[in-house]
This record gives sequence, C-alpha cells and structure tokens, in this order.
Amino acid sequence: MFKLLTRGSVRLVERYLPDPYIFVLLLTFLAGLAAVLGEQRTPMEVVRWWGNGFWSLLTFAMQMLLVLLTGHMLASTPVVKRWLGRLASLAKSAGGAIILVTLVSLTASWINWGFGLVVGALFAKELARQVRVDYRLLVASAYSGFLVWHSGLAGSIPLTIATNGHFAADKIGIIPTSETIFSVFNLAIVIALFVAVPLINRLMLPSEADSIYVDPKLLGDNVEDSALTQDRPADKLENSRLIAWLIGVAGLAYMFDYYVVRGASLNLNVINFSFLILATILHGTPRRLLQSLDEAIKGGAGIVIQFPFYAGIMAIMIDSGLAASLSEWFVSFSTAATLPFWSFISAGLVNIFVPSGGGQWAVQSPVVISAAQALGADIPRVAMAVAWGDSWTNMLQPFWALPVLAIAGLKAKDIMGFCLIQLFVSGIIISVGLTWL
Repeated sequence: MFKLLTRGSVRLVERYLPDPYIFVLLLTFLAGLAAVLGEQRTPMEVVRWWGNGFWSLLTFAMQMLLVLLTGHMLASTPVVKRWLGRLASLAKSAGGAIILVTLVSLTASWINWGFGLVVGALFAKELARQVRVDYRLLVASAYSGFLVWHSGLAGSIPLTIATNGHFAADKIGIIPTSETIFSVFNLAIVIALFVAVPLINRLMLPSEADSIYVDPKLLGDNVEDSALTQDRPADKLENSRLIAWLIGVAGLAYMFDYYVVRGASLNLNVINFSFLILATILHGTPRRLLQSLDEAIKGGAGIVIQFPFYAGIMAIMIDSGLAASLSEWFVSFSTAATLPFWSFISAGLVNIFVPSGGGQWAVQSPVVISAAQALGADIPRVAMAVAWGDSWTNMLQPFWALPVLAIAGLKAKDIMGFCLIQLFVSGIIISVGLTWL
C-alpha cells in the first residue's frame, strides 16, 4: 500500500511539477495577483516592489553558489574521496544506503544547513558508486535531512532571539537556546524525525521494475590527477605546492582563531571559507584546485538565475503586507494551546513564497508575538513553530534543493515526489510535538 502511494506521488510530481525556474515564475505571478486582489494594491506598486527587491539577495545568492562550488572542490580531493568511500562501504544493500544517507544528512543539517545540503548530496553520489539503488530516492533521502535544519545549531530564528539587541528584544527579551533548540519539545520532535524520516525513506524504496539506476561511471569527478607539464615559468607557479600551503596555513590560522580562540558559531560564510581552505590544501596545487572548480561550476546556473526572482517575490510579500495578512488570518482563530500549530501552518505557507528563515521571522514575528502575548501562549514554542514551518515546506518548495540537484545532476521532478510523502508524515509529527509535548 505504501509503495503504491509513493508510486502515485512520484508520477504525479514527475508529470506536473515544472522546472524550478518555471515554478518561481508562477509563484511571482501568484504573489503579484494576491497582492493586487487581497491587499488592494495597484499593479504598478507590485511591479515597483518586485523590481526594487530583485537584487536584494545578491549576497545570499553568492553564498549559496559558493556552497555548491567549495563543496564540490573539497569532495573532489583524494582524501575526501577516500573518506566518503569508506563511510559508503558501510551500506551493504539498497535499503542500507537509503537509511545511511538519511542519517548522515539529518545529522549534518542539524549542525548547519549549508553543511548538510552539500554533505548529503556528495555522500549520495558516493553511495551510488558503490551500491545499486534507485538514484532518485537516494538523492531525495539526502535532501530530506534538511527538514531539521531550523531546529538545530544554525537555526536562524532561535539564534536571532537569543542574541542581545535583536529587533524584537523590547517585546520578548532574550530567549536562550535552552528554551528553543534544547527544549524538551524541540528535541523530542528532532528525535522522532531522526527515527521516522529514515524509515519512511526506506519504505519508499521502489521495486526493481520501478527503480531508476545511474551508471557509476557517470558520477565520477572529471578532475585530472595526471602529471602536469611545467614548460613555462607560469606553469611552475600554477603547480606550486608552496603557494597552496602558504594560503592554506593562513586560512588554518584564521579557522583556529575563529573556532577555538573566539569560540564563534557556524555560519554560511565561515563554512564556505573552511571548505575553500581545506580544498586548497588537499588539492595540493592551484591548478588542480581550478580544474575541480571548472567541473563544479557547471551546476550553478539554476542558483544564479532563480535567486533574484525569489528576492522579488519576498519584496512583494513583505511590502504589500500580504505575508503579515496571511499570518494574522491564521492567528485570528487561535487559542493559547493551538497558536503554535497555526503559526506552524502559516509559516509553512509563507515559506513557499519567502524561502528565507531570517526574512520570514522579520515578517511574521510582529504578528505571532502580539498574538502569543494576548493569548498567554508560550513564546519560545511559538517562535520554534515558525522555525519548523519554515523548514517543513522545503519538502514541497524546490528552492533549497537547487544545490543538491546541481551536485547530483538531477531535476526537481526526480526527487520531489518522494519528498511530498515526507511532507505529510513530518507535518503530523511536528504538529503533535508543538501542540501536545
């Protein structure tokens, strides 16, 4: 029965889910129409907000592109290839590969979302080289670990409200992570998902007839490791291990200062920096690093073209008041007990249009904080409900799957049918945890 349901979901998505670029265009039209009809805005106002906001995520877009590139470059080094190979050798069957990649991705995503996306995708490729398993489900399983990112160590909402001087501090004060990330209800949800998500992925494993495999030879990294000529003085520089090590030592010194001396937290910039420095050292020479970059950059086109459109959608949702109106509508019929649930649902809906945890909290926090205070609801729980809603509908919204798909060489329609099943199962688990634990 479960396999039949999965088969139907996969076929539905394969047939009707367009390329993520078409998806973002349709979301743009839908957001604009909703702002005109629901918020009584003029079409020209909507177009102006859209155009003004179009480039507001350039920094973030570059960060995401570097997640893909630096992750690829690090994974193509001989040392990392061997490490991934040894870990992948633990999987002796297709089912074992599915469970293993899910657990690795869940763990990495809980530590940091960018780290989880890259590690999960790279590990899925390595597993596919060693185990005969449906490649679509393998990559979908790697992406499904992303479900827990906002409940983990790099969750933008819990970290924001735990920071002195955050924008809502005058209303709710400083809320420590012991009441959010490390609260009993949040850890219970995380543990439940660590059990349920791998099992659901395993249950979705298609039959031999329905499985789609990939030739391991097609998953190889085309980085040339052969001896390189040094006919010119410039060749000697490009093949110089000394240059690579000088930069590498400087980078390691900074990383020691950042992680050990200052004890600073993980963020996307420092992860990209760490990946790049390690790749520089482990490739050994600048030329080998650049060869790996040439191979890595082929998959970055989707990120480059789609992020500006999502920035435009975000501007429409925020500037028109549409995001706030959606949140207000959901909380209007809530009670103290049900406010976390409805905040979770509203955050999931908003996330489809505004797939940014920090941006989403800026939009929804005035509404949910006021409602929580008026109803006497638990503010840390309501804040985590918004965080969970933001990560939950990523199983429907292909935006964050772009780096994974680029690394794996698949399209959104190949994996989102499996993710749709996880959307429903995880939604039930999270709702129960937010409402009754």
